[in-house]
Amino acid sequence: MWAEDESYAEITELPPEVLKAIEQVLPSDDPLDEREFDVVSHINSLFPTEQSLAGLNDVISSVEEQITHIDHEIRGFVRDQTGKGGLDGVSALSRAQASIEALVAKVMDMKGRAEQSEAAVRDMTRDIRQLDTAKKNLTAAITTLNHLNMLVSGVDTLENMVKARQYGDVANLLQGVANVVEHFDSYYCIPQIAQLAQRVKDIKKELGDKISLEFRETFNTTTGSMNAKQMSEACFVLDVLEPHIKHDLLQWFVTIQLKEYTVLFDENEDLAWLDKIDKRYAWLKKHLIQFEERYGAIFPAHWDVSQRIAMQFCHQTRQDLSRVMGRRKHEIDVKMLLSAIQKTCSFENLLFLRFGGHILEDDADSKNPFLTPDKGNETNPFLTREKSAVPPEERKVIPNKFNRIITQCFDPFLYIYIESQEKNLVELIDKFVSELRTNGFPTPQAPDSSGVVLSNCADLFVFYKKCLVQCTQLSCGEPLLNLGDVFRKRLRDYANRILQANLPKIATAASTALTSVSSITRDLRDLNTSGFIQNFQSLLKEGESVRFSRQELYRISCILTTAEYCVETTHQLEEKLKEKLGDLSSKLSMDAEKNLFLTVIDTCVSLLVHDLDSACEPALTSMNKTNWQNVDIVGDQSAYVSSITSQWRVTVPTLRDFLATSRKYFVLFCQQFAKLFMTKYISALQKNKGISKAGAQQLLLDTQSLKTALLDLPSIALTVKRKPPDKYSKLIVREMGRTEMVLKTVMSPLENVPAFVDHIFRLIPDCDVNEFVKILDMKGYKRTEQTPLIELFKSKVPAGSAGILQDQIEMESAETSVESSRIKKLEKLIKKRL
Repeated sequence: MWAEDESYAEITELPPEVLKAIEQVLPSDDPLDEREFDVVSHINSLFPTEQSLAGLNDVISSVEEQITHIDHEIRGFVRDQTGKGGLDGVSALSRAQASIEALVAKVMDMKGRAEQSEAAVRDMTRDIRQLDTAKKNLTAAITTLNHLNMLVSGVDTLENMVKARQYGDVANLLQGVANVVEHFDSYYCIPQIAQLAQRVKDIKKELGDKISLEFRETFNTTTGSMNAKQMSEACFVLDVLEPHIKHDLLQWFVTIQLKEYTVLFDENEDLAWLDKIDKRYAWLKKHLIQFEERYGAIFPAHWDVSQRIAMQFCHQTRQDLSRVMGRRKHEIDVKMLLSAIQKTCSFENLLFLRFGGHILEDDADSKNPFLTPDKGNETNPFLTREKSAVPPEERKVIPNKFNRIITQCFDPFLYIYIESQEKNLVELIDKFVSELRTNGFPTPQAPDSSGVVLSNCADLFVFYKKCLVQCTQLSCGEPLLNLGDVFRKRLRDYANRILQANLPKIATAASTALTSVSSITRDLRDLNTSGFIQNFQSLLKEGESVRFSRQELYRISCILTTAEYCVETTHQLEEKLKEKLGDLSSKLSMDAEKNLFLTVIDTCVSLLVHDLDSACEPALTSMNKTNWQNVDIVGDQSAYVSSITSQWRVTVPTLRDFLATSRKYFVLFCQQFAKLFMTKYISALQKNKGISKAGAQQLLLDTQSLKTALLDLPSIALTVKRKPPDKYSKLIVREMGRTEMVLKTVMSPLENVPAFVDHIFRLIPDCDVNEFVKILDMKGYKRTEQTPLIELFKSKVPAGSAGILQDQIEMESAETSVESSRIKKLEKLIKKRL
């Protein structure tokens, strides 16, 4: 059935042209008659609002009436057609066929008449077309005869002028004859035409040979037969001849002009060496002046003879310098090389100004890389600045044909320059190290001073900029890539020798003990490492922590700020180098250097975190020494909390001022310290055994106080509070909130064990067996008493996780018993050594 419906739909589907014709014959405003009828849009138009649905029944009644009316019309049409029967249909078809036949007959008649009319028109215009053709042929014949006459007379005249050496008239007439000959390209089959064309070729050849010979005789000997006027007119004749004739003559002329230069600056002469390179350029300047005075009026301006001499001079000089430097490369030092390059760059720019047009003022400043002024007050020397208000896309770029035309010969020897720059950088960093040892680091000038970028860092990057500008003017290929490698090495050197090496060392009062027992560790390699460290840390905690001074904290902040500046500026340096290197940019990467400076930043943040953590350590130790089992009254926050927050109020504002220009790293410091402190605080809480209910309440109060203080840590001691970052706030709320839940479970009674376990899962939904055991330890239950409670807890925990965690508990119990014996052995060894 569906197949039948589909085929029916395909048969009854009318083409768009038919539908458009029906619309024109039977126009309708009813939306149901539209070709692209959309049911949803029609319904939305009937019920535009929710209130209009109240008239739904009326709309349905109206539609049903329309359907009934259409059905009646269809039935009427069907009955009319059925009542008329098939006879009317047959007669109608016959009438239609007869009409079509009559129409075809009329069309054929009209076609015949049109053909007759066309034939009559052709007869009438036959004579006119013949006349037009005759006119065209006559015009072409007259024109050809005129051209032939001009060609014959022109060739005869040219031959006479060539014999008389009337080059001025020859130049004008020869061009006209050449143009006339082109009109006879299709008539070369006629012997007379071919003979005339050959005579023109012979005249051109004779002129070329004759003028070339006379030029050579005139410039090679003093008895030349041509005067300046004839030479000038002969140049215009050469413009009409084949281009290779003029090219060969100019090549010969330029060569003889440089004959003296070739002899004077032969590679075996003293003048050929780099220390006298300016004499080469002085020779050309003097020679061009003399040439313009003697021969400037002879050669046409568009021949650019002076520029051709300069170009040939540059090519020859480049080859000569390459040979002489290759033979005497061991005699080249960087001072000589840079002096030669500087003079060569100036000479190339002079040639460009003389022959290449004018350049923009903002481009002229950077043409000589050795005259670029240093700008030490720039924040980032590698950030591009526009000097002109003219947009770059609107500036006119003039091609410089003299750019690096000579200086490229120095590229194979630029390794001398690169080695010299590396030596200078090494000496510069050595100077920085020496100055820091002599003068020390900057000191805070005011209580709220912020950390500053070390001045030697700016000096280093300004020196980098000078090297980069110089090298890019010399070469943007392998030498620049090698310079980038030198930059990378010295950046690593700066990070290690200036930044990392000057960070304060972590020290404690127990460091002497650490040194004295260092040899003991060789005897204890078979002991459990974690047990040794845990016991030894307890010894260190008994010593008084030695914290960084204010000057040391400021030094750390300065190093952090400098490392941050180095990361940003190194990125700009890398982008600038890649921009200049072009296709070689993929071979350069400074990611390792940027990561090294980021490591310095991480070390600085870790030192600041350690310093503040050391200040909190005694307070946490005092908390563990408190007997929380005997606490029966809940009071204000404990003394250890006040001690911790007082340390925060003293240290954090200072660090916030020192890191005022590095806000993101101050936030990072707060975040890392909060993580470390909360970990140690939770660990310290879990060490307390048998905490009473009042003790747990007091610890809960202390935890809430610390939570509030931690949330306020980034803005502590500020008059106007700042909202901490969301990530930081979520971290504090999550970790300290879990600690609060643990203390609440410790406060809960344990008379009803199942209810206690359910209470734990309500407070800590993801509590595991390990954490449950620690809660029992804090409530004072012994391990032997914990077994039935653990079994009950495990029955309410997923089987997989419970089994794994129970294995961990058993392993920890075994390790604890083993470590206890090892710790005793360690204590005996330490006592013997001390």
